[in-house]
Amino acid sequence: MIDIQTQAEQQLRKLLCSVVEKAKDNGELIQAEIPEFVVEIPADSSNGDFATNIAMIGARVFKQAPKMIAQQIVDNIVLDDTYFDRCEIAGPGFINFFLNKTWFSEAIIAVLGEESHYGKTNFGLNKKVLVEFVSANPTGPMHIGNARGGAIGDCLSEILSWAGYSTSREFYVNDAGNQIEKFKKSLSIRYQQLFLGEQAVPLSEDCYQGADITQRAKDFADIHKDKYLNVSEDERRQALVEYALPLNISGLKTDLLKYKIEYDKWFLESDLHKQGKLYEIVDMLKSRGYIYEDGGAVWFKATEFGGEKDDVLIRDNGIPTYFLADIAYHYNKLVDRGFDKAIDIWGADHHGHVARLKWALEALGIDPKRLDIILMQMVRLVRDGETVKLSKRSGKSITLTSLLDEIPIDAARFFFNMREANSHFDFDLDLAIEESSKNPVYYVQYAHARICQILKNLEELGYKPSINSEYELLNTKEEIELIKAIAKFPSEIIAAACSYNPSRITRFALDIATLFHKFYTVCKVKGSEENLLNARLSLCCAVKITLKNALTILNISAPEEM
Repeated sequence: MIDIQTQAEQQLRKLLCSVVEKAKDNGELIQAEIPEFVVEIPADSSNGDFATNIAMIGARVFKQAPKMIAQQIVDNIVLDDTYFDRCEIAGPGFINFFLNKTWFSEAIIAVLGEESHYGKTNFGLNKKVLVEFVSANPTGPMHIGNARGGAIGDCLSEILSWAGYSTSREFYVNDAGNQIEKFKKSLSIRYQQLFLGEQAVPLSEDCYQGADITQRAKDFADIHKDKYLNVSEDERRQALVEYALPLNISGLKTDLLKYKIEYDKWFLESDLHKQGKLYEIVDMLKSRGYIYEDGGAVWFKATEFGGEKDDVLIRDNGIPTYFLADIAYHYNKLVDRGFDKAIDIWGADHHGHVARLKWALEALGIDPKRLDIILMQMVRLVRDGETVKLSKRSGKSITLTSLLDEIPIDAARFFFNMREANSHFDFDLDLAIEESSKNPVYYVQYAHARICQILKNLEELGYKPSINSEYELLNTKEEIELIKAIAKFPSEIIAAACSYNPSRITRFALDIATLFHKFYTVCKVKGSEENLLNARLSLCCAVKITLKNALTILNISAPEEM
């Protein structure tokens, strides 16, 4: 697990601290603690490969002008046997450092040596993280919001694994509560309509309107005929839900597998009810003084944590609220199963639920920082430049399965991860199927396929990538920028893991593809002098490995020909 960029940064930090300590010992700087300083990669490569503000930030504590401190550092720093070739002072006291050929050689060697493991680190120290995403109600098909949440959640889980966390994927099945009662009622009405007509048993507006409900009722009637027409409403509803719910859950699993998402666990809300976990939570909150009864209902004292009002946990009819089930579920994650961190991906319309869930955890003695919730904005589907209209009320909408029938799965997963979750996103259906460089996923995949073709053609001529190539021959701007870019991959994965932002990986893949296409245009491989050819061939292989690993994280195919 080699992160050559971080190694260079850490080496530079150590060098800077060492030279400042030496200057303090020599009396060139007064005795004072070195303040926190920044080592960063400049946006403009002409300002070096790394830059630091140590002289600027140290001016106050060392009581010298930044340029004087910078000059002492530059005059005394020893770069022998380091990754750095030279340094220079810029502006009012910034110091810019330039990498040497050793670093560029080791950057390529690291990729070639680690191959499919390149990019993986132990940053997460194997801490247990549970990512819960999609968790669509099992009362109907998944919609476009679920499609975005699925792509983000699955890719984030993989990013966390690559960053060294022990990551689990989970789907929370809401198979209890109000939505199931609504599901039962909708099924019962549709079933009765088959025999009595729609006028005799009208479907109210508070029922599910989708054609999938009607189809489930028809399939049930094909098996049982009118057997459940003259039984009690409770018996009819229970028979219908016991038939339809497992089919719907099985359908969710099938659709998500088609989307290349496989969960480690499907957690049933009903299990929490059966095991009495909801009432255990009430007892714990009561023992801590955060529960009271009023009007026959049981309330949580949310106002003690800053809430505008208290929240009902058990209604006056004795039925627990979804909020109570959610508290029990998260207690199960963080206490019963011992995950260090729980990450939920929710639609932005659930933003009001975030704070009160964290308050409930705090009331239970759980650090609320152990729960992170990603709020995901809406997706707007666009075709021919026009918004594709969706209607929940009529039951007519583009579902996950209908979307995947229309566009490639790779395009869906890539497109949904092109923006941060908290940003609105226009999904261009026409662009997603276009086979040109305008289509970002096609552009990245084509770069990978082009490299595979180069490697194949040169292998036929007897050339193979070698870890021992003369990499010092790679000195054009295009080669240098490409090497620096692939060296960022491990750090980019860590940054994506820390920010819960898979779009960093899609942007990284696009950047690598762009830099490779520029390299391919300017730097010929076949026909170069043999030593240079071998070095460029090895660089091509390193880029191929990096691109494939990025696509692997996104669970997108890396074709060898297109």
